[in-house]
Amino acid sequence: MLKSRDLAKTFHIIIERMIATGLAPNYSEIAAELGVQPLEGKKLLRNLISSLGFPGWFQPKTDNIMSFAPFSNFPNNYRLTIEGEQKWFGQ
Repeated sequence: MLKSRDLAKTFHIIIERMIATGLAPNYSEIAAELGVQPLEGKKLLRNLISSLGFPGWFQPKTDNIMSFAPFSNFPNNYRLTIEGEQKWFGQ
């Protein structure tokens, strides 16, 4: 059974990685940080995206994060620049 604490940790891993690098982690990287098997990481990621009720979705036919509010994992016209550094894209 998935616990809300596990979903909160998953959310934190994703958002912190996107802030730090401009890129979302994949489910195996999430699993490694949580200390669980990759399939459990995939399950947590899928559950998180489907249960939050905010804009976040996968690249079609994959388990790769395409967008995770407020960031996009793929380049687009909404470039975000902070203190002269541009490594993020908005939704």
